[in-house]
Amino acid sequence: MAERIEVLLTEEEVDKRIQEIGDQISRDYAGKQVHLVCVLKGGSFFMCELAKRITVPVSIDFMSVSSYGGDTKSSGVVRIVKDLDESLKDKHVIVIEDIVDSGRTLSYLLDMLRSRGPLDVRLCTLLDKPDRRVVDVKVDYTGFEIPDEFVVGYGLDYDQKYRNLPYIGMVKFE
Repeated sequence: MAERIEVLLTEEEVDKRIQEIGDQISRDYAGKQVHLVCVLKGGSFFMCELAKRITVPVSIDFMSVSSYGGDTKSSGVVRIVKDLDESLKDKHVIVIEDIVDSGRTLSYLLDMLRSRGPLDVRLCTLLDKPDRRVVDVKVDYTGFEIPDEFVVGYGLDYDQKYRNLPYIGMVKFE
């Protein structure tokens, strides 16, 4: 099956919104340090750009979870592929995600991270698809609310392709 990509959000729109989120996090955590937990692989592009725009001290760690495989829909089975390298104890944690879809993976992940003793855990996502939500997940910082389309670019992939696009595109199958 062939696919084509249609631009949903331009590089300029994404860049502007990331700056706004960075400004908000900097205000919310004034005088504190934040620990960003990036959900790999897709969240890495967003986290790097966001971290550069946060003015309070930032530390980072990475975690890899999977519930998609090579499909366009979440399987609902969450698998920890790579766990954190550092303790979360007594840290202000912000989980950085590329997209919140069904909420299944993040609900599991957030509960697990909260059990590790952080001062607080917040969720920041570049994209949110509330129409797909099957598990209630509170998103503290949202880049864009988008329609129920399969999207790629800026770290998001379709079967490991298109992550490097500097914009958010919709995959259209032909």
